[in-house]
Amino acid sequence: MTTAVGNDPLQLATAYGACRHITRSAAKNFYYGFLVLPRRKRNALSAVYAFMRHADDISDDPSLPASLRRSKLQNFLDGYHRVAAGAATDDPVFMALRDTQERYKIPIELLDKLVEGTCMDLSESAMHSDSAQPALAYNSFAELYGYCYHVASVVGLICIRIFGYRDSAAEPLAEQVGIAFQLTNILRDVKEDAAMGRIYIPQEDIDHFGITVDELTTGSNLEKLRPLFELEAQRAREFYVAAEQLIPLVDEVSQPALWVMVEIYRGLLNKIAAGGYDVYAGRVRLTTFEKLKIMYRGIVRKLS
Repeated sequence: MTTAVGNDPLQLATAYGACRHITRSAAKNFYYGFLVLPRRKRNALSAVYAFMRHADDISDDPSLPASLRRSKLQNFLDGYHRVAAGAATDDPVFMALRDTQERYKIPIELLDKLVEGTCMDLSESAMHSDSAQPALAYNSFAELYGYCYHVASVVGLICIRIFGYRDSAAEPLAEQVGIAFQLTNILRDVKEDAAMGRIYIPQEDIDHFGITVDELTTGSNLEKLRPLFELEAQRAREFYVAAEQLIPLVDEVSQPALWVMVEIYRGLLNKIAAGGYDVYAGRVRLTTFEKLKIMYRGIVRKLS
């Protein structure tokens, strides 16, 4: 039964605890950056991540047709809108996110765009279950940029509100860093995404190198694929440059956390490149030790 919640400290503490558990279990990279933050900001990012994770889980549910997933995502978003407007809830993620949204003045439009981004994975151009081959979702990099904006840049725009910033120049920089993160994810997940019926690398790039969908799906000719992957990696590197300008613009207490997140993702991209872009032999990832080393360096930055 749904009960009134208000801003009861015990209920909020329990709700944030549930969000931290989701984040600790699922956020294999971001979590290390969260740990460098003060507890209140860490809780806020965990609430945002838990909301995003729930939307992603609905979008990726293979047991449901795309139309039903879209309907469930809309119901999920409508439910949060009611809570944000003051409705009672016993959903810990909604409870914590409402508190975070109010505390850090996060526009609800940004949360809407997050869910809109997950819906983009369910468009007819992004998946077609009747075909044995995955769909080429985007014709050009300009189109892919729009997708990356919704699923990653919007996250960055929310994060900097929690980090704190005063200079509006932080916003376009956060957008660019989000693009870098998502391009890194796309490279890492080529094989897994293809298995789910999705190819995010732009068709114009694939055609430029004369690559077939089968080659991209199976990795059967890695030598032929490497120039394509290097093109996408170089794009990501160019967007990572924005991080050097963004970090000094967020509040000093949050700078180490942002630095850790950027270094983990940039390190992942470097590891993909160092392995010759072989993303088919197994999921490329930084080890726990490698991420802990980066986190430790972030802590040292915080103390210095």
